[in-house]
Amino acid sequence: MAQKTSYPSPLLRELQENGFTVIRSLLTPSELTTLRSAADSLTALARAGSWPYIRTVGKQFPPWPSSPPADGSGIWGVQHLLHPDLPPLLPQDMESKNAFLKLYFSPSILSIAKQLLPEGTTDDDLVMELFNMLVRPDKEFALSWHRDDIPATASAEEERQRLVLPATEPRYHTQWNLSLVDNDTSLVLVPKSHTRPRTDEERAADPFEPDMPGQLVVELNAGDVAFYDNNILHRGVYSCRKERTTLHGSVGHVAGTSSGKRARNVLQHGVGEWVERCDFSALGERGEEARERAEGMRERLVRMGRENKDVGFSLDG
Repeated sequence: MAQKTSYPSPLLRELQENGFTVIRSLLTPSELTTLRSAADSLTALARAGSWPYIRTVGKQFPPWPSSPPADGSGIWGVQHLLHPDLPPLLPQDMESKNAFLKLYFSPSILSIAKQLLPEGTTDDDLVMELFNMLVRPDKEFALSWHRDDIPATASAEEERQRLVLPATEPRYHTQWNLSLVDNDTSLVLVPKSHTRPRTDEERAADPFEPDMPGQLVVELNAGDVAFYDNNILHRGVYSCRKERTTLHGSVGHVAGTSSGKRARNVLQHGVGEWVERCDFSALGERGEEARERAEGMRERLVRMGRENKDVGFSLDG
């Protein structure tokens, strides 16, 4: 009889078995209000061409242009919510600018991340990674089926080598989508596909197949967060007729910083160009421990950048 795997956390069990886990109502109504105000203001700046770090409709993967498309198709994402040059998002309320900072480094997010990283992970192991936002485009747009750091051209054997197998092996990062609006159904994935190469049917399917066998639409309401394995087979479906405001972040483990693959997945977004200028003083309101935790996470990201030069890009398109 096969030995049953013991997991230190129910969330880790679900993530490792299915490739994702959903936590409901992570945020308070007050937190939601502040974050939504900040998100709306930043999205408006990005749509108007006043914030250059965007994801443009028609292009799935980095690098992206610094201004919205001339054809009016718009943007589907806003990059770098922790950037030091982020402007005050509500003139009368500096708290709105710091809302993203406080969420990313919050005990709510980091306590979950520590449960999903290798057993025994502490604050001293955490690495600052990415924090972006996914938004409604001005025309219908969808991402193809993909894994974030394994190209579609990979053979079954190459996929097997790149995936973390078996599923019970520790992961050195965790990725999440947190919706600020109700009825977010943009993330579509194939449960358990993070543990195996694509099937022949998946490999032969149209990259934009709307009904992949076994797919599941992840349904999130305001304040819900989905943590998922970034190499699960998934896609994003963006409707111009339905609002979307989804905070999209990742947190790493120091044991993964020497991996060229993880460095590429993070550094390809350009975070290394500005991270050393970040000001974490606003976190001091929660005590010096919170600020020092963020400083340590930042330093481990900086070290990753120093050890991994010219990382290139994970995917084309």
